[in-house]
Amino acid sequence: MKYICLGYIEEKKWETMSESERNAMIDECFAYDDALRRNGHFAGGEALQSARNATTLRWKNGKVSITDGPFAETKEQLGGLLVLEARDLNHAIQLMSKHPGVKAGPFEIRPAADLTDMIGESERRRSKAAGESKLGSRPADDGSAGRRSRRAKGSPV
Repeated sequence: MKYICLGYIEEKKWETMSESERNAMIDECFAYDDALRRNGHFAGGEALQSARNATTLRWKNGKVSITDGPFAETKEQLGGLLVLEARDLNHAIQLMSKHPGVKAGPFEIRPAADLTDMIGESERRRSKAAGESKLGSRPADDGSAGRRSRRAKGSPV
């Protein structure tokens, strides 16, 4: 089962660390990520730029409102995510509790949602609606119906 591990970081704490301390932390984290890969547990991951570079979208008064910066001002900001392959939540906790990144900030672990069935049902509804709106004309089949990348699973977009 896939688990999404959201890693948080205190940017001010990170910025006050010496370069050698930051490099040591980075090297430890990457070494552990390599161990997760070798054992088939690392399914993906990305670091995020500073929350100062974020843009937040909200639905407000019937339209999208765009705000520079993070959604909330907090001490800890989302620093990155790791997609972990684990047997169950206890296994995910066991694996992530050994990750050196926990020293820099907390990790939130959530099961990934498998949206395969939901995506297929939505595609059928939309295809049917498009066919009805075109008075029976059918869209060309390019062979991609029902096929999604692995990233589509667990992501509502």
